[in-house]
Amino acid sequence: MWDDGNSLGPKEIHAYLTRVMYNRRNKFDPLWNSLVLGGVKKGPKGDEKYLGMVNMIGTHFEENHIATGFGNHMAIPILRGEWREDMTFEEAVKLIEKCLLVLLYRDRSSINKFQIAKITTEGSTIYPPYALKTNWGFAAFENPSKGAVGTW
Repeated sequence: MWDDGNSLGPKEIHAYLTRVMYNRRNKFDPLWNSLVLGGVKKGPKGDEKYLGMVNMIGTHFEENHIATGFGNHMAIPILRGEWREDMTFEEAVKLIEKCLLVLLYRDRSSINKFQIAKITTEGSTIYPPYALKTNWGFAAFENPSKGAVGTW
């Protein structure tokens, strides 16, 4: 009865989530989340890739690369400088790992494990989580006041 051939794509779902977040904000009861939505929709012009973000007050945008939280300040400049449209999956993973290492070294209370998802027209693949190799044995980390000058 309801199968009219229409389906919601990522752009339509993103628009809906934007309205939900904005509505909750106007009721002074926001959902304290930043939502990232990605997907691919088959259209008359071919496959349409989509990546969008909406925050807790309904601010939304589309972009080729998105980060939330601290990544907005530290990872986006790296992504803007090194991202290319024609990157292979392996190159993209290396770039993500570079961004996450910067974030991890800046905020030690975070965890070094993460998980990657790949979205194509054939479907989505979620890879198993893995940990980044880190090195916290730098001399400045072990004895931070050695050679320091100043009144602090």
